[in-house]
Amino acid sequence: MTAYIEGGWTVRRIGGAMTSLVTPFKDGVLDHVALMAHVEWQILNGIDGLVACSIAGEGAVLTMDERTKVIATCVEVAEGKVPVIATSGTNCTATTIEETRQAAALGADAALVTLPYYSKPTQKGVIHHFERLAASTDLPLIVHNLPSYTAIDLAPATLDSLAAIPSIIGIADGTGDIGRISAWRSQLPERISLFSAHDPTASTAALSGAQGAISAVANVAPRLFSAMQHAAAAGNLSAVFALSERLLPLFQALSLESQPATVKQALHILRDMSSDVRLPLVGVDPATDAMIREALLSAQVTYKRHCPPADIHRLG
Repeated sequence: MTAYIEGGWTVRRIGGAMTSLVTPFKDGVLDHVALMAHVEWQILNGIDGLVACSIAGEGAVLTMDERTKVIATCVEVAEGKVPVIATSGTNCTATTIEETRQAAALGADAALVTLPYYSKPTQKGVIHHFERLAASTDLPLIVHNLPSYTAIDLAPATLDSLAAIPSIIGIADGTGDIGRISAWRSQLPERISLFSAHDPTASTAALSGAQGAISAVANVAPRLFSAMQHAAAAGNLSAVFALSERLLPLFQALSLESQPATVKQALHILRDMSSDVRLPLVGVDPATDAMIREALLSAQVTYKRHCPPADIHRLG
């Protein structure tokens, strides 16, 4: 993976199709074998990056020991083929620093840091949060803007302040507002990449100038999602539209209930991965399960089932 030097920072190139990985559980316990198989399968199917311990990975309900195992497993299995990005944002600056330092020590290439949720800080508080974090760790940072979860949004003036922090290398926006991509692109320096964190508009964001997308649906259809992002980056509109139309039923079905419950149900249907989620999340309703099955058929997503990790290379 190509690296570049920017402002004194050596950063593994981050972009393209990045999977917001689910965390497999079995009887309530982290399923290490299933995680290894899933990570390797993602890489073999063309994914450009792995995001660990995110919302899709139930990061908020993982213990520190589980976080360590998940991040370490991703780094170990990736073997430098693709960057590993560890999610570390919380509503506590001290805890965010601790989790980001942990990710750096485990070999993560960057941290995805969600704006502090629940506390609803002012824009000034957001700026100080990231300034303190950047002063406490050398790990490159990607700011994750997700107002539907955090109840706060980035203001244009805040972007200017964040752009002045050298270790911030990207901003991932989960609003689905495509107008932001072009507006923010003109406002931010070239060294800061823009990423989509909204599956239904990921291809449009790429066509509008985003350098990549962080996707939960890519857990289920990594090859299709990766092909769509690469086609968008190349400006191949006919391929983008065809792939987007094929993926649309999945985007819709996997949004019927909370992710990752829907994503895990899809993986359970296709690959026998456990659909277990931790409370307060619960498994999907039967009606949602039926919609997911229908969407998988419509998208023509198929996998070889009952495939042990040793046979993972046979997957198509």
